[in-house]
Amino acid sequence: MGSGSAALRQRRSLEKIADYHNDVVASLKAFFSETAATASDRFLGYSPRQMEEELAARVDETDIRSALTVLTSLEASFRIDYEFRCEKRMKDSLSRAFRAIQKSRGQNIRLDQDIFESWTKYATGSRQLIGDLRGAFRYRNWLAHGHYREPKLGRKYDFNYVYGLADEVLRVFPFCKLK
Repeated sequence: MGSGSAALRQRRSLEKIADYHNDVVASLKAFFSETAATASDRFLGYSPRQMEEELAARVDETDIRSALTVLTSLEASFRIDYEFRCEKRMKDSLSRAFRAIQKSRGQNIRLDQDIFESWTKYATGSRQLIGDLRGAFRYRNWLAHGHYREPKLGRKYDFNYVYGLADEVLRVFPFCKLK
């Protein structure tokens, strides 16, 4: 299997995440419907506005979880590609840079400073996408660390943005054949 089929597998995985996300959102909307079988018990005493607010909060939480899932999947793609390039001792400049990093840092590889920075330096046309990825991973880090303060992210991150970014990365970046 060539790198095209690896990219196809990654994109199918991304599509499954989107399908799951959409199924959960649709299920939440059905559950919060006034016509749902459980509505009379679950929402006894709720005003329509309270139901809408609670639904919105659940959909927002689902959005965050789905975005995190996409970002963890994308990080795995970068790390697997990194390991593959090092293991196979590929001769392109990106792979050589990765091996130099591996030699100096051992197993303590950093996604942003090591992997993303190398892609920026050695992969043509990757600078803007890597910049967008860095922003998305700052969002991920903010979420993962309890989002205890307001972040300065420069844009709104949500599932649709993160999904679109991941889809573009998987379409554009020349990832190696991944196992």
